[in-house]
Amino acid sequence: MDEAATLILIATSHFEIVERGYARLLDRVRTLNAAHRGRIALSHAVSMGSHLRFGFEASYGRDTVVMRDDNVADYPWLCFALMTLMQEYAALKDGGASEEEQAPIVEGILNGLSADARAFIGQPPASLSGSERDRGEFVGLFARHREELVEAFKRFKPSPGTYTPLSFFFNFSHNVLKGTVVDALLRGRVWPLTFDDMLTTLSRDAAESTVKQELAATLMGYARANPDTIRGRPMPVIVFDPSTGRDAFAVTMRKINGP
Repeated sequence: MDEAATLILIATSHFEIVERGYARLLDRVRTLNAAHRGRIALSHAVSMGSHLRFGFEASYGRDTVVMRDDNVADYPWLCFALMTLMQEYAALKDGGASEEEQAPIVEGILNGLSADARAFIGQPPASLSGSERDRGEFVGLFARHREELVEAFKRFKPSPGTYTPLSFFFNFSHNVLKGTVVDALLRGRVWPLTFDDMLTTLSRDAAESTVKQELAATLMGYARANPDTIRGRPMPVIVFDPSTGRDAFAVTMRKINGP
């Protein structure tokens, strides 16, 4: 991890029969200052996007209704994250921030919406029944900035040979961490990347983007060799698939631009 905001994901990304702890933690997060809320929102939006896209493809057989009903703890968190990022984006625009300064926030909003855009900009599901204030704030700001965001999202359209978290999806964040650590122990060499690095397309240089692709492919290889049983079928719990990433981008843009 690069910071505690992302470490929270590892501490909390697991199945709980009784999920009340997630709502209590979100209440605590709301008491933090704007800077801390923003960092937590950014990592959660991207990671939850990857987590829910995995669920949509694997756990729920591409059934959005089932995914919404089975993630009543995740949707309020994702709604909070998207609302917080939209507030930060609006503040950056009003402050005349450059495109590069806006880029991480733009990418975070896109990745968060990629899980289920219509839940946040269309008719809300029951899993967001307690998040109307957050969702209303998000919808209002998103509507105001829709055209410029749609244009800004195009920068993050998956392209061949470039890493994007839209192509990287997994059941739980801690599985990514475990796979990375175990691989480093087996090879005797640490990857020069953090989990935060895997949550963004933005890289220091072309070499880092290549290493991200190598790590994602390595983790998928382990996951394929040791699949979980989901819906009665063996499935890897970490997937890196550029073609699915391109589809996720296209579907998200279509939902955003739709009626």
